Amino acid sequence: MGTVTGSVDRAGAEWLQYAYGPALFPPEATGSATLWRYRDLLPVPDGPVRYPVPVGGTPLLAVPALRSALAAPRLWVKDETRNPTASNKDRATAVVIEDGLRRGIGTITTASTGNAAVATAFGAAAAGLRAVIFVSTGCRPGKTALMTQAGAWVFQVHAGYAAAVELSRAAAREFGWLDRNTGANPLTVEAKKTVAFEVWEQLGRRLPDLLVVPVGDGPTLVALDKGFAELEHCGLTERRPRLIGVQSAHCQPLVREWAGQPATPDQLDPSGTAADGIAVLRPATGPAVLEAVRRGGGGMVAVSEDGLRHAALALARRAGVSAEPAGAATLAGWQAAVDQGLADRSECAVLLVTGREKAAGTPVDPSRVAVVETLDQVARALGAGELAAPAVGR
Repeated sequence: MGTVTGSVDRAGAEWLQYAYGPALFPPEATGSATLWRYRDLLPVPDGPVRYPVPVGGTPLLAVPALRSALAAPRLWVKDETRNPTASNKDRATAVVIEDGLRRGIGTITTASTGNAAVATAFGAAAAGLRAVIFVSTGCRPGKTALMTQAGAWVFQVHAGYAAAVELSRAAAREFGWLDRNTGANPLTVEAKKTVAFEVWEQLGRRLPDLLVVPVGDGPTLVALDKGFAELEHCGLTERRPRLIGVQSAHCQPLVREWAGQPATPDQLDPSGTAADGIAVLRPATGPAVLEAVRRGGGGMVAVSEDGLRHAALALARRAGVSAEPAGAATLAGWQAAVDQGLADRSECAVLLVTGREKAAGTPVDPSRVAVVETLDQVARALGAGELAAPAVGR
């Protein structure tokens, strides 16, 4: 681990800092690699990595058929669906659980619209931890089934995603659980920044002109900004790529804020979009997202449901990439950015496909699901003897 020199608050996002220099970055890869390749730029102490599942090292695809169809000869797809549970959320889960294993914490909690919860449930199962997940009652049954299939406890909250986050964070404080919540635990940003390192390496240690990123809570875009900044701080690059954030036209709080225009009710309707993974009314790191896109000359765009559907089909048929609507938003967003003059077809552009659709092999286990509103209800559902699961070995 590189020396962590402190933390800086960037518009509401905590950024851990290191004693930067080129020696922190590993030499060129000679074979398969995971995110632990960059451990000198991660807050992970020396010693063997305990997290048992390989994460990261996902491919950067040249997509020749998609390039031809779009007249975009330098378009690339960074395919995060190749991670263990088919989303970029596996990166954050790996680093947070590694920290928990080293501290002997036996339970991890998070709130999620789906992908982070699935990643947490399966990551915890692999590492021997208990997972306690909070979701809105509108969470898709297929994702809930996957959570219970992995043995997680799932608590549904009527008041929606923001209330689920608050309850999960309160439970972590009250019961001493590991808090994996996006935008709350800085390790989630540290983990996701490794995508920037991989893109730089996979392009021959060169930077793209821009990256297009789906934005829900926002830490993925913020993490990319941090990763590229750290390459610069290490003396390995002299600039950063532009970042384009993408939201659904039905839930676009940051797009409207970036444009300086109040959002209308139909632009703040999470239930109106199939892209549930980015349908967040109050993004946890919203100010940091806007700072990153403005500083680099990027921007924010909104995409329609038709745009999402067409993008998912194009990725499947012309790139061989199966993307859920939130993941396909990146291709729809690139087209919107071109139309709005924020991007050019001739530029080197990377589309971050963050996840694919998931199907459970078994139905939801109702014995592991409950609707709750308070911590007392959580405690009763788990049982007094189960609140603090046995600590894992240090």
